[in-house]
Order: sequence, then C-alpha cells, then structure tokens
Amino acid sequence: MLTKAPRGTKDVLPSEVYKWRYVENLFREVCDHFGYKEIRTPIFEHTELFKRGVGETTDIVQKEMYSFEDNGKREITLKPEGTAPVVRAFIENKLYADTQPTKLFYITPCFRYERPQAGRLRAFHQLGVEAFGSNHPSIDAEVIGIAMVFYERLGIKNLELRINSIGCPHCRKKYNDILKDYLKEKLPNLCNTCKDRYERNPMRIIDCKVESCKNELTNIPLMLDYLCDECKEDFEILKESLSAMGLEYVIDPNIVRGLDYYRKTAFEIVSHNIGAQGTVCGGGRYDGLVEELGGPHTPGIGFGMGIERLLLTLENNEIPIPSPKGLDIFIVSIGERAEKEAIGILQNLRREGISADKDYLSRSIKAQFKYANKCNASYTIVLGDDELNQDMVSLKNMNTSEQTTIKLSNLLDELRNRL
Repeated sequence: MLTKAPRGTKDVLPSEVYKWRYVENLFREVCDHFGYKEIRTPIFEHTELFKRGVGETTDIVQKEMYSFEDNGKREITLKPEGTAPVVRAFIENKLYADTQPTKLFYITPCFRYERPQAGRLRAFHQLGVEAFGSNHPSIDAEVIGIAMVFYERLGIKNLELRINSIGCPHCRKKYNDILKDYLKEKLPNLCNTCKDRYERNPMRIIDCKVESCKNELTNIPLMLDYLCDECKEDFEILKESLSAMGLEYVIDPNIVRGLDYYRKTAFEIVSHNIGAQGTVCGGGRYDGLVEELGGPHTPGIGFGMGIERLLLTLENNEIPIPSPKGLDIFIVSIGERAEKEAIGILQNLRREGISADKDYLSRSIKAQFKYANKCNASYTIVLGDDELNQDMVSLKNMNTSEQTTIKLSNLLDELRNRL
C-alpha cells in the first residue's frame, strides 16, 4: 500500500504537467482580460464554514467531506469546493470595504469522498471565478462569458450553455409549498435521499440522479413558472446580455445546482464528448451567502470547473496542447577537466536565463548526444581538452545538424543571438 496512491487520487507526472500549466496559465490570462484577480485560500477550513455555506442538506456535507479533529480539538475539513473559502476570505479581510465589485479567481485543489469515475476524483482541482458586490444580471453574463471565452481559447466548440432561474427566497417559498403538495403522493416511491430533501430542501429532488425518481417526476412543477416579477425581469436581462455577447444558450428548467446557497441565475456548460456525466462547468448567483457567513449583505455570482474533466474534454475533442519547450543547450563533455569546466559554464548559462544541462552518468559521447536528443535540446556543444586549450567549441543546431565553430568565451553572446 505504501507504493500505491489512495483510491480516487492520481499523480500528475512530468509528461502531463505541461498540459496543466498550459490550462492554468490560459485561465489566468483570460481572467486578467476580464479584470479578475487571483486569490489563494487554505486547503482546509473550519468544518462549520461548509456546513453553513454549502448547506446541511447537500450530499457534499452529508456524505462527501473529508473532516477530522486536529490536535487542538477543532473540527477541520479539507475544502470540497472553492466558493465558501473565498467568501470567508472576503469577509475576514474586509474586501467588502473596497470599491465594488470585487472580482476574484482561484486555482485550487479540492477533496470529496465520492465514487471515482472518468474525470472525477476524490482529490481534484478546480478553476473558479467569484464576483461580489453587484446584483445586476449583466455581471452574471460576464461571469458566464469568462468560461465561454476560456473554452473558445482552448479550442473547445462542442459545448452547450444551459441557464435557469431558481428564484429568490420570496418566490421560492411559495414554489416550495406547491412542490411539496405535488410530491406528497409520490414520496413513498422516492429514494431515501429525496425523502430527506422533502422537508429540508424539496427543490433538490429535481436534481436526483436515481432513475426511478426521475420517472416519478415527469410532470413536476418548475420554478420558472412561479418566479416573482423581480426574478423574471432579472432572467430576461440575463438572456438579453448573453445574446448581446453573441452567446447561444438553452433554457433548462431542471438546473437547480447542488449547493444550497444558489438563487436566481443557475447555469451549466455541458460537453457531449465525455460520457454521461457531461457537465464541465457549473455556477450561479448566491446573494445571501456572504450574509449567511457573517458578513454584510453582498450579492455574489461565480462558477467552478474541474481541471481533470477539462483535460478529458480536450482529449476527447482531439485538441492538442502545445508541447513544452526543450533545453536551449546541452553540453557534451569529454574528460575530467571538461567535466569540471562544464559545471561552471552551466551555472553561468542558467544564471542568464538559458536552460542548459549536461551528463551526470559518465556516458559515452554517442550516448550523451542521444540523451541531448531526448531532452529536446536546441543546441549542443562538445567540450574537451582540445576545445578548452583553444577556447573554441563546436556549436551544433540539433534541428538542422548545422555546426559552427565559435569562441567558448563568446558562447553566451552567441546563444543570446540564436535563441
């Protein structure tokens, strides 16, 4: 067991890390273009944060959190999602006192105990965006626009944007009463999870994945039909804003999102190329969450997307990620004197921002050139007693096989001109 990673976790090896860095850096770039700034929060938080923020009725809190008691007898949880920690940081650091809106993004590991499947692990990674301080639906559209531009920049095209409004506390209370009347007769035929949700949060029953429950809910009342005037108007502005941005969308009244803090706008972005679990991004508005966690009333809107599922989407769409750049130069050394000189030359090159390496296993000249090829080196030089005595080296372009004799003392300037 010592040499096997825990179930639901995965090593990201050097042969794959470049893909992660590409995706993360592109996400940072897109967020920067939208005026969003990066925030980093701790990997673990007080358990109460997620109980109050994510919601006692959610599967995350009831079944999936990695929680433990630390040495100080405090209840601690590895973060299962990114929004609640960002809201906590927003409150604790009094970011609400700054000029609003506050626009933030994050790249973070998350942890949930659930059944591992394609693109869904127990230790996974999220990209996310949170915007605080504005209740205007146009910022909802902006947040959605970040995700869509990001996917566009990645080259992913076969995606569907689905939107819904899940109302506000005012209209949802009336709707929940209607929903519970509808569900009362069907309750004996629903799963235990749905029976529990019936009292706590009946709208979550719409989100049940159990097939027998789905069959019972074919004519279930939908929130869209019971929106108050304000929620109706906001939903219309959202649709108009998305159209103005050139974004196509589908209205999906079955989107309720899995967390209790959502209200009004809810959305998902779905890929049809990664199997049954095709949602690659989900988010929505959470105007009461900051207040619920002890801050002033502050509207908010955000989304999260899993990096693992995103990489799977890229793979299934056969979208290549640019390969990492190889070494600038590899030094082929011959003899002990050259070996010692190579160490100093390497340090000088690296100090100047030139990537360089040498052999550390006493390989033959032929094997060193072979290793230089494996390192994808752009250039090699051969360093031996004769070269050192003459202050001359042969610089070889590994792509064209062109060789040039240059002064060793001019190597740095020569490489600067060529690279």
